[in-house]
Amino acid sequence: MDVRDGTAVDRLALDEVVEFTSGLIRIDTTNRGGGDCRERPAAEYAAERLAAAGLEPVLLERTAGRTNVVARIAGTDPAADALLVHGHLDVVPAEAADWSVDPFSGEVRDGVVWGRGAVDMKNMDAMVLAVVRAWARAGVRPRRDVVIAFTADEEDSAVDGSDFLVRQHADLFEGCTEGLGESGAFTVHAGPGGPLYPVAAGERGTAWLKLTAHGTAGHGSKPNRANAVTRLAAAVARIGAHEWPVRITDTVAACLTELAAHQGMSVDPKAPGFDLDGLLERLGPVRALVEGTLRNSANPSMFEAGYKVNVIPGRATAHIDGRMLPGGEAEFHATLDALTGPDVDWEFHHREVALEAPVHGRTFAVLREAVEHFDPEGRVVPFCMAGGTDAKQFSRLGITGYGYSPLQLPPGFDYWSLFHGVDERVPVEALHFGVKVLDRALRTL
Repeated sequence: MDVRDGTAVDRLALDEVVEFTSGLIRIDTTNRGGGDCRERPAAEYAAERLAAAGLEPVLLERTAGRTNVVARIAGTDPAADALLVHGHLDVVPAEAADWSVDPFSGEVRDGVVWGRGAVDMKNMDAMVLAVVRAWARAGVRPRRDVVIAFTADEEDSAVDGSDFLVRQHADLFEGCTEGLGESGAFTVHAGPGGPLYPVAAGERGTAWLKLTAHGTAGHGSKPNRANAVTRLAAAVARIGAHEWPVRITDTVAACLTELAAHQGMSVDPKAPGFDLDGLLERLGPVRALVEGTLRNSANPSMFEAGYKVNVIPGRATAHIDGRMLPGGEAEFHATLDALTGPDVDWEFHHREVALEAPVHGRTFAVLREAVEHFDPEGRVVPFCMAGGTDAKQFSRLGITGYGYSPLQLPPGFDYWSLFHGVDERVPVEALHFGVKVLDRALRTL
């Protein structure tokens, strides 16, 4: 045990987090949507390593091959609330021809681990495994129970993953009141004031929509004033061009306040006449932490119509990736009703709630301290995620979620572009930092 660092993390844990990240990457768990994925080999890999640490992991499936793993570490205080730590096992597709390395090689080269899942999020899965095993070697027991969950299907609808666990196996999460998952506590180099570490304390709600237009089918050579394709195209164009109004949520206000303070400014984002555009201009590139969460959004992504060029179809459909701010659902509904108009119907294809977590209480303070302990020059700030994670499903059980997958990244490392991007990779030293931070945060919580 490294007493100097005040951590239960030993040298073996630092080696294992790299080994496990690489090993999980080599297991192809590509989720192409619609059920086309098989997480079981990765689930078995994780379960074997949890069992070797003295735990009793349970493998659970709604659909054959779509496997989840859940294990509980018993705390020393049975009366204390439990803590959930979760990560997903699936990854998005990768086109090998676009990559510098085989995306499922897990290659470790020049101090970097390469491959699909290196940052989203097999790195965090590996950190959790490394910490749990380090605790077992050191005889560490947390005060409160810690529930470990590795899930399937996060990169699609979660119907075979966290949604299934919450609906069918809620008992495994008995007592859990807080959870840590993706994505947060990674380094953002923001110029003056030192590096930032944004910790997710909110998520926009998911609103994947299906639009349907009906019209009169007919021959393509004849006039048709009830053309379903035309009606749908017009609605999709209106949605794509719509400028959503700014809505500053509590989490975003806290983020703006701390980002401004980091650069020596004092602001009140809730004050009348607050100059948001002026502040964003002064913040520079770090404005990316808030720009995606200032508004609701609805981005057209799929369009389906017709089967032959000279046949006007009687029906056309489109899909929209919508996201709703906390408290923004009524505005979202009313706006979609207005933009689609009388000739196009819309419905939720997939829907999940928006989230906000406290940023001024003990939990956030602990998450902050653990990062800043290992990087005294860094500053933790809260932020809201533009997208969503399994924290949405777990929130149905009353679990307050934070995005906390700690990584210390070097200047110039474009973390944002690697999510679902080409040549996804993570530095070995970033994994070492993450294991130490995660261990300290979990033991303190």
